[in-house]
Amino acid sequence: MNLNWLGLSLLSALFAGLVGIFGKLGMRDVDSIIATTARAMVMLVVLVIVVLGQGKTINFSKASLNDWFFVVLAGIAGACSWVCYFQALKIGQASKVAPVDRLSTLVTIALAALFLGEKITWKVFVGSILLVSGAVLIAL
Repeated sequence: MNLNWLGLSLLSALFAGLVGIFGKLGMRDVDSIIATTARAMVMLVVLVIVVLGQGKTINFSKASLNDWFFVVLAGIAGACSWVCYFQALKIGQASKVAPVDRLSTLVTIALAALFLGEKITWKVFVGSILLVSGAVLIAL
């Protein structure tokens, strides 16, 4: 399947939405940290199957130490996000937790402007205000 960034982003949103529903249903009698750990282990297995299924070899030496440093930081940030997200799902409504969690978009926009030199256009600014407004409306 050869999708562009928009198609892949929409699929990502679909699967992220399913995480909230499946996670909420699966944590009725499961601790959120245990659920997050199980999710991570399942992800590892699925990702290794995808890598091997594409005929790729796992070669850690191709990337620089700087690259791996940021990949590891992304992993730490992702794990912390999952821990918080699953705990929020455990105690809150999925329909309220997910939109607030998606405010991470604003963090990405701000940090992309600060560290990656990406421009915050008026469309991005207005869209950001709408994102915050929508999350607040849904959360209340």
